[in-house]
Amino acid sequence: MSNLWITAAEQGLCSCHVCGLLSKSHQANLSGFCPRCGNRLHLRKNDSVVRCWAFLISAYILYIPANLLTIMETGSLFKHRKDTIMSGVVHLWKTGFEGIAAIVFIASIMVPLFKLIVLTLLLVSVQRRSMWLIRQRTWLYRVVELVGRWSMLDIYVVTILAAVVQIQSLATVTAGPGAIAFGAVVVLTMFSALYFDPRLIWDPLQKKRTT
Repeated sequence: MSNLWITAAEQGLCSCHVCGLLSKSHQANLSGFCPRCGNRLHLRKNDSVVRCWAFLISAYILYIPANLLTIMETGSLFKHRKDTIMSGVVHLWKTGFEGIAAIVFIASIMVPLFKLIVLTLLLVSVQRRSMWLIRQRTWLYRVVELVGRWSMLDIYVVTILAAVVQIQSLATVTAGPGAIAFGAVVVLTMFSALYFDPRLIWDPLQKKRTT
């Protein structure tokens, strides 16, 4: 049963973080290249934790204006409306589009917040070398990777509406400053997840067996 917990690094193997090929490590610092895709091999991504924190802190800072500033402005001869993400959700709900409102709320508010919290949890646990729920934390990281692109739903909506209403000369739809901040939050969290090395989650297990 203990063989199930032996890591690739303990067996002298390193996985390429680009194509996933397992290669034999000839040196402790792995200065070689992947034989399949030519990418430089590393036992762990260089400065993974530092880079993740840098992107994550920036995302936290921009998350506030992303939700407080206007994300979309709509105008016509009869009225002019400015919406934040939340006011847009409320407006959709009140006008009978409960399903769309729920989708926008989950994708544009809950998902980015979920990603921020999960990435913070992963980084703190890695720095503390925690052995708490290792498999579950690895699963959480995969979920963050999977749902990352869907956080851009609001930006997609603004873009599509802006393109569609161009055929109506009496109506306009423009993106507000909140859209820039929101897009930056999504991109920053995606970069944070990209630079995070999930193999760091398993390192304390290896250290424990060697002591």
